[in-house]
Amino acid sequence: MPNELLDELVAEVRDCRKCRLWKQAKNPVPGEGKTEARLMLIGEAPGYQEDVKGRPFVGRAGKLLDSLLSGIGFGREDVYITNIVKHRPPENRAPKEDEIRACAPYLDRQIRIINPKIIVTLGNHSTGYILSKINVNVRGITEVRGKIFEGELLFGVPSKIMPTFHPAAALYNPAYLSSLKEDFRIIGKELGL
Repeated sequence: MPNELLDELVAEVRDCRKCRLWKQAKNPVPGEGKTEARLMLIGEAPGYQEDVKGRPFVGRAGKLLDSLLSGIGFGREDVYITNIVKHRPPENRAPKEDEIRACAPYLDRQIRIINPKIIVTLGNHSTGYILSKINVNVRGITEVRGKIFEGELLFGVPSKIMPTFHPAAALYNPAYLSSLKEDFRIIGKELGL
């Protein structure tokens, strides 16, 4: 059943015209991974490589994410990875509020279908959106990264949420890398690894 629900969602994303982003994108990037994943990772938007391949986190930031997952004994096949918006914003700009609102129902459905034990939000936009669902207001990722939040996200589904830096941020600011590694160690402990 979860596989069928995700297949339906992917088909809807492929045909989505709810915001302007589809006009310049090569491919939608709905998300991918294990439907019964205990760990779900949510970024902000596809980048150039993701747009070309139609898959999330396949560029340089994706290689770093793979390394972080490997460090806690996980591979891509063990997790579900997606973004808050499903088409690449022009020139890799941050997604706009109306684009996030248009795409959010897809993300909400993915969370309900996967029902992960932990949701890791990567960067400001996914963190702000997800934490707003449990009434936590965020001014920036640095104030909340590395902390575990608990609450009922959707229709009484209890969730643990762990905000951290987007891997791309560590590529541009290597000082973030040690924080990312520490956050993934915490995630591993929360998963009992």
